[in-house]
Amino acid sequence: MKNPTFISELHKKLGAPTSEIVDSLRLLKAFVKLAPPQRYEVIEMAERLANDDSPSSEHPLS
Repeated sequence: MKNPTFISELHKKLGAPTSEIVDSLRLLKAFVKLAPPQRYEVIEMAERLANDDSPSSEHPLS
């Protein structure tokens, strides 16, 4: 995507991406680079955290 004309046309049509979209794309790019077993672990962890109703120190984010 080094073609400035293409990028400017996209910017006109779509507008500037939000920081949330940029962060999401970075995470997706990193996720795709993981090996399949690691992807599975990440999905399981995310599902476990999403289903956890009470925030606790059992699941540190770092």
